[in-house]
Parts: sequence; structure tokens; C-alpha cells
Amino acid sequence: MELPCVRAARENGETVRAALAEHELVDRDHEITVVDGSIFIPVTDSEAVPDEYAVVTHDAPVRETQEMPADILGFEPTYERLGDVVLVDEDDPERAERIAAAVMESALPVETVLNRASKVTGEFRTREWDHLAGGSTETVHREYGCEFALDIAEVYFSPRLATERHRVTEKIAADERVVDMFAGVGPFAIPAAKRGAAVVAVDLNPVAVDYLRENARRNDVAERVTAIEGDVRTVAEEYEGWADRLVMNLPHSADEFLDAAVRLASDDCLLHYYDIQHESDPYGPGERAIRAAAEEYEVTVETRQSVRSYAPHELNVCLDVRLRG
Repeated sequence: MELPCVRAARENGETVRAALAEHELVDRDHEITVVDGSIFIPVTDSEAVPDEYAVVTHDAPVRETQEMPADILGFEPTYERLGDVVLVDEDDPERAERIAAAVMESALPVETVLNRASKVTGEFRTREWDHLAGGSTETVHREYGCEFALDIAEVYFSPRLATERHRVTEKIAADERVVDMFAGVGPFAIPAAKRGAAVVAVDLNPVAVDYLRENARRNDVAERVTAIEGDVRTVAEEYEGWADRLVMNLPHSADEFLDAAVRLASDDCLLHYYDIQHESDPYGPGERAIRAAAEEYEVTVETRQSVRSYAPHELNVCLDVRLRG
């Protein structure tokens, strides 16, 4: 049956499917199909599909055999896929257990189901998890053609930010010098290096840096990624004036590192500054902090990007800011 479908590269299929599912746009009555390296995801409302996705007409057979969690439960559960680990966020333990059982019974290729048991805390930005099914918290996550090995119990990683990471890294040129100031396991650094950039990736978490180095090897970019375990404020002394692009993905406290960012910046540097602020003024505090820290630069805000809703009346946002000396 010819139906509206979102077309994407096969390797990006799960990332795109998850994004559409978050908007409740996936047509679960019809099959997702793959043809010649492209994946076709049937959608319920083509007009509601975000502009970044290509909507085409494609033959989507009626789904007959594979049961998904929603088929078993009778409602659409909210969850995230991270490799073969499924992450849920349920306050009701009984509901969480029901979702986990349905996920494991379904056709999803899943080994472990975890429920969030705490907020992100500490200098390593990790959280506690309740094991609902399976055991291992280590997995390999695939995103826009890259592979990321990680242990979600030991490092910070959010699959929800895949689209935002892709937005940023797609702009990177082969001759750029990039500093990822809070790199984690490399979801910004690795794609940047795959585009040919020289990348310095810094993180305090030794486990994250170990995975970062493994992921650089896994994605064949080890020669372009310098992974450093430590405080980026110290690293800035060695790489002063080096960066053409800076990634500051540390919402809530990125402003504390703006002096280091200014020190790292070259005479023409693009800064991606992530922040979480009240919806009444989501960009103002970050912009004011950047201008105050970069007084010797001409500061131009090129993009104000809302990344996602973080909490009631709070937004996770990004400011793309050009610094010219």
C-alpha cells in the first residue's frame, strides 16, 4: 500500500524512528522497509513531520507478525533505545515492570531494560538505574553512521540529543580544529573527526575517556582525535588560541568555563554553548554570560536553537556564537 513515509539512510534508521516516535508519528500498523540502503518509516501524519526529514510515498505492507511493546501493553510506552539497552523513566514501579516485560517479549532486539532511579548528579554526570530485565549496562549505540561503545551506568549519554549532535557536526569542515570541552564517550568528537577535523576531546571521567579512545579506534579516526582526561581549564593553557570551533555541552554550568573557552578560541571561532533556562528567557542568560567573558571579541549570535523541553517551563537550548578577534 502506498503511504507517506519518512526516508532516511539505513544506518540512521533507529535514530530517525525514535525521533518520530517521540512525536507519536510512527504508523505502527504498517511495516518499516529497507530498499537499496534507504529505510522507509510509515507515518500517521505527513504534515506534522519535522522539516528536517524527507517525506515520500512508498509501499508499506501491513504489519502482521512482529509484536511491538505497544501491541502487548495496549498503550504506547515511552522509552529510549541505546544499542540493545532500553531506557524507561517511570515513577510507578509496577508500570515500569509491565513495560520491561513487554519490551523483552516484543520483537525489539533488546538485552537489558533499565529504569531511571535518579537525576544526573556529580562531576561525572552519571545517574543510578534500576535493572528491570537483563543485566549488562554496557552496549554499542549506533547513530548517524558512528558507533559508540559505552556503559550507561558509568558515563553520561543521551540518545535524545542525536538530532542536535548531527546538526552541529554536519557543519564541520575537514580543515577545522575542534575542541569538545566536555566530550564524554565522543558523540560530538567522533563525527567531527569523521568529517576530517582535528579534534581535542576533554573529559574528567576516566571511564568516559577510555570509551572515547575505543570509539575513536572503532570509527577509524584515532589519528585525528586527541583524548585528554582532565579539567578543560588546565588543557586551555596548552591549546590557547587553537580552536576554530568549541562544543560546550554542559548545561547548568557551562558558564563557569567560559574563561577557558575564550582562551581556547582562535581569532575566528564558532562556539556551541548549551544551556538550560526558563522558557520566559531561554537565551538571554547565556548570551549575556558569553558577551561578558569575551569582551575582547566581536560576538555574533548566529543561531538560537531550542533542543528539547527539559522540565516544566524549562528548555535545553543551544547558542551558536561567532567570536572574532
